[in-house]
Amino acid sequence: MNPEPRATLLPVYVLADESHSMGRHIGELNQGLDDLHEALLAQPMAAAKVRFSIVGFSDDVKVRMRLADLRDTDRLPRLVSRGRTNYRKAFADLRHRLPVDVRRLKGEGYAVHRPAVFMLTDGQPSDDRWHDEHRMLIDHDATPGAPNIIACGIGAARPETIVEVATRPEFAFVALAGVDVGVAVAQFCTALTHSIIHSVPARAAGPARLVVEQPAGFEMAIDVV
Repeated sequence: MNPEPRATLLPVYVLADESHSMGRHIGELNQGLDDLHEALLAQPMAAAKVRFSIVGFSDDVKVRMRLADLRDTDRLPRLVSRGRTNYRKAFADLRHRLPVDVRRLKGEGYAVHRPAVFMLTDGQPSDDRWHDEHRMLIDHDATPGAPNIIACGIGAARPETIVEVATRPEFAFVALAGVDVGVAVAQFCTALTHSIIHSVPARAAGPARLVVEQPAGFEMAIDVV
């Protein structure tokens, strides 16, 4: 007979665009993630049920923080703007990374909720071959632990592309016209924080479930297409 799992964890990945065009606003993103860290530490029950990773992508992928318990982390790593916006490499990395992370958590005795990827991008992909990698990433047969993807577009990101990336239309958001990009980045981080906190139950024995909060100053991308 299999033992009862220690708890049910929600793996959360921030997939952050580190392209050159993000350069002026990467500081706001780093600050927003620091604020998220502080908010979760203030809610230890929520923090205990989340495992958190930061993945930066441009011409290649840099794993800034491997999946970890935020309670064991004193300071989050920094994102750095560089290169172009290669979606294909980002999705390929996650396609190989997520099954390994899920297996590890299960090997440690946890039940695992489907991973959640919160993607923030400010431009169009620099490559046109990303669809196949994306399709395999979200295919439950091809990728054990295939994630829910919440996609948020700012700056020059096109609504139709954001809709393609998100796993559900209601998980695709773009900043409203005229909203300052720096403000939009901060609102993305605030919504990410609230989504994580609301996705885990207050009761110790309750299971995690994904709750997605629409960032202030954003609208559903499907309404713009």
